Amino acid sequence: MGETFISPVETGEPDDLDRLWTPHRMTYIAGQERPSDGCAFCLAPGLPAADSLVVARGALVYAVLNLYPYNPGHLLICPYRHLPDYTDLTVEETAELAVFTQTAMRVVRSTSSAHGFNIGMNQGSVAGAGIAAHLHQHVVPRWGGDANFMPIVGRTKILPQLLTETRDLLARAWPATG
Repeated sequence: MGETFISPVETGEPDDLDRLWTPHRMTYIAGQERPSDGCAFCLAPGLPAADSLVVARGALVYAVLNLYPYNPGHLLICPYRHLPDYTDLTVEETAELAVFTQTAMRVVRSTSSAHGFNIGMNQGSVAGAGIAAHLHQHVVPRWGGDANFMPIVGRTKILPQLLTETRDLLARAWPATG
């Protein structure tokens, strides 16, 4: 994988900036950890809950834990349809995606007392979408002081709970839809 380190010596033109090198991220960026047998967001709803990390299912969208979470409880709201762009959603899909986002916020607040949220979509690979071909909205819980250098410097992500335990906790707290 490669090391993460702070380098006082840079290549290229000198400037007054330090660099944090994270070459281990290239595996993810290059797509080497993505499923080769299809779209992960198309496959997830067909898998058992324990394998898919799906938290809740609606008629048109579903909520799933991010396999590479920025913070504990990092959810993705995905339409079942395989489409890349927000403008491709139907009015009904847009409405259910919004309701699921609101519900995700309520559920995460009730189970982990999140102080705030980052909510958003990266549209296209150039905008940072890891899986650009299938639209998904991030719901990232935030707490005061949660940002730190442990993942970069220590190569350690601090998550207080296994993903399957987080999935079970959120799924139990998610209100029934129907």
